[in-house]
Amino acid sequence: MDQQPSQPADTENLVCSRCGTVADGRPPTWTCSVENGIRHYFCDTCARENIRAIEGRLDSAWW
Repeated sequence: MDQQPSQPADTENLVCSRCGTVADGRPPTWTCSVENGIRHYFCDTCARENIRAIEGRLDSAWW
């Protein structure tokens, strides 16, 4: 999947860096990953599907 550009933490609506889902506000269940100094946000679905890679600290390019 194409990755969406990451957004700063103060942005009202976050976009999942993996699937492009747009969140209304800042959902507490989304995952934030810092890769090469850039924050990437992942929706519940993408985070669940890739939890082992996330916990293994693999960059999202690997999954």
